[in-house]
Amino acid sequence: MLELALVGAPNSGKSTFFKAATLKDVKIAPYPFTTLEPNEGLAYVTAKCVCAELGTKCIHCIDNVRFVPVKLWDVAGLVPEAHLGKGRGNEFLTDVMKASGFIQIVDASGRTDSEGNPSQEFDPSKTVGMLEKELDYWLLSLIKKDWRAIQQDADFSKTIAARLSGLGFSEGVVKRTAEKLGAGKGSEDLLLLDFLSALRKQAKPAVIAANKCDVRGARSNLEKMRSEFSEYPAIPTSAEIELALKEASKEEMIEYTPGNSSIKIISEDKMNQKQKFAVSFMSEFLKEHGSTGVQQCLNTLVFELLDMIVVYPVADVHKFTDKHGNVLPDAYLMKKGSTALDLAFAIHQDFGHKFIAAVDARTGRNVSANYVLQNNDVLSIKSGK
Repeated sequence: MLELALVGAPNSGKSTFFKAATLKDVKIAPYPFTTLEPNEGLAYVTAKCVCAELGTKCIHCIDNVRFVPVKLWDVAGLVPEAHLGKGRGNEFLTDVMKASGFIQIVDASGRTDSEGNPSQEFDPSKTVGMLEKELDYWLLSLIKKDWRAIQQDADFSKTIAARLSGLGFSEGVVKRTAEKLGAGKGSEDLLLLDFLSALRKQAKPAVIAANKCDVRGARSNLEKMRSEFSEYPAIPTSAEIELALKEASKEEMIEYTPGNSSIKIISEDKMNQKQKFAVSFMSEFLKEHGSTGVQQCLNTLVFELLDMIVVYPVADVHKFTDKHGNVLPDAYLMKKGSTALDLAFAIHQDFGHKFIAAVDARTGRNVSANYVLQNNDVLSIKSGK
């Protein structure tokens, strides 16, 4: 399963974002280091379900929106000099770096500084820079102690990739980054930190969740972050509103689908005056920003930056079901460019090793192992016994 990680300074709203995305109970409190141990849970990215196109109906989507699970990590907040052991976030960077991509949770209101302390008119762009620095210096600590030996190796990219293999840095990404920066064996002017920073951005893409955008003054801070860190999508976000909307939906006061720009009130008579005001305030936020930003952060990271598509494996290509009769029971996230054989391995190692062919449910035709998957493909894998 695809893994994503939340990174941020203390009190930026990481735990609230995590709970809003997963609805898993976590500690939420206005003091540093609320998260003392890594939290993991299931979040979901959303995509248009293929069931309507196929003229069938599955029970796994809402209003033709399919929810595809991803694993989400929330770890202790990073503070300046975390790579030197300050705070607790450094303890969990190995877990964070195993993720395929990051969501940087930043307090866009400017009311929390980079150490998680209350502040007034703090520049959150400084927190983004701090987070980047701490991730890069942590990578540097992994490489620097072996740097002399690495420089002496014949294949720079292969050796670096081997050192970072447990963190998901592929040799191909290392090689492309090295070539782009002119890095490699014998390079006297190699700036190792710049190289590792470029490598991280290539291998571990990130979005900025400009959190607490429901607070006055956040808009100008958001625009400043977008200007200074234009390589990252910066998304106006209110994890607190997303969590409140999901809880109100759970209580059947409103109808709300994550990522939507509006809500529908079901039982206004169940609400007290304070709740009615809150719903009105949240509705205005949705109108202004198009969503709470939580779902948009997840979707942007997965589909735009990580280049994922959704593919549906089935057993029966005529009814689009598994062997138990469930319609479109599974939706897999696959990297663009993946093949039918890659899908077989993703389903089960045995399917991959004993792959014979795949059947395209739309055409009924067999496709080979090297068939390149397309978004919303519906395939049945044939394998030997």
